[in-house]
Amino acid sequence: MSIPSAVPHAPVRAANLNFVLVCVFIDMLGIGLIVPVLPVLVGEFVHARDQQAWWFGVMSMTFGLMQFLFMPMLGAISDRVGRRPVLLYSMAGMCINFLATAWAPTLAFMFVGRVIGGMSSASMSVASAYASDISTPENRASSFGKVGAAFGLGFICGPMLGGLLGNVNLHLPFYVAAGLSACNFVYGFFVVPESLPARERAPFDWNKINPLSALFKLVRRKDIRGLVIVFALTTCAQMMLHTTWVLYTTFRFDWTPRENGIAMFCVGLCAAGVQAGLMAVLIRRFGEVRLSVIGLVSGGITYVLYGLATHGWMMYVFILCNLLAFAAGPALQGIVSKLTPASEQGELMGSLQSISSLGLIFMPLAGTAILGAVSHLPPNDWRIGTTFFICAAMQAVGVAVALRYFRSHHMRIA
Repeated sequence: MSIPSAVPHAPVRAANLNFVLVCVFIDMLGIGLIVPVLPVLVGEFVHARDQQAWWFGVMSMTFGLMQFLFMPMLGAISDRVGRRPVLLYSMAGMCINFLATAWAPTLAFMFVGRVIGGMSSASMSVASAYASDISTPENRASSFGKVGAAFGLGFICGPMLGGLLGNVNLHLPFYVAAGLSACNFVYGFFVVPESLPARERAPFDWNKINPLSALFKLVRRKDIRGLVIVFALTTCAQMMLHTTWVLYTTFRFDWTPRENGIAMFCVGLCAAGVQAGLMAVLIRRFGEVRLSVIGLVSGGITYVLYGLATHGWMMYVFILCNLLAFAAGPALQGIVSKLTPASEQGELMGSLQSISSLGLIFMPLAGTAILGAVSHLPPNDWRIGTTFFICAAMQAVGVAVALRYFRSHHMRIA
């Protein structure tokens, strides 16, 4: 009975999945567009470098906090009312966020936009749920892979396009991002059906909206606690790098949004190339344990080189020489996944994501405060790279913890 009924619905499923892919791509493209220009735009309201770094850190922390608090709630709401309303809400909210930032007459008005954006940024988690709704168990992993690819592609193209547009006018990337979000909303409103049937919707559960519950459960797992610590340290280092990169290169090398956009495009392209194309080859060559250690060491060394760089072109060279670092995270996740029952895989990945969300709250403020404290130094003073040296220190501790964990669990490193 079920086989005949499945055939007519196949084209609808394909169209729905295509919508999810377009949705995620446009959202990530819009977010990526503003990355090279937002720190510079803050400088239009505060001219002292230390204040520019501080307020950008507070702004980034505000966005991360709102995202951390509201993403579980929006996921739970989508289980109750359906995916489509929440996705439309997210698109509309991001559009308002971009417009509020572009039109902001004061720094306080920019904060309003970031709060709205953080409260609305549910597209990735709800889009994944939409993909799950319309996929069979056999092709679900493939659907998730396509969603991840759309996410990465949007974030590869966004910063470079944003850098080029920002070189023309700092406000232009925000208007383009708002236009993309508006087009996405219109397409979703008129074309896309709901993916979650009413009979399968769950009652609203207040326990599901606690963003810390999954994280606490993860920390209580003694069998992978060491790897969780490694993941947290490396994630925090990455968050500090991402937050301070644009201001650092602006202060030290006088880079414009164009140069930063190109650099971020190189980072995204390298990460996508390694994680999508080379992971299988690297794992066969080194194994997950050894690959994770090599990648962590490579990342730590590169942080130091970023901080010591004396010319802007060196940053591009270091990015291209750091390919193995992009394999460390997936290798660690693969090890943790193998140590976790199949029935708990979804919860595990959500818990690891909560670590990233926490890092997005605290590390921007810490990194920009440190960068602001050294921003008065001459561009050729090595101390202006302090944030990268701290990232390297966190990475070094992560390597030490990883080595101790692997040895204590008799996992082969060499």
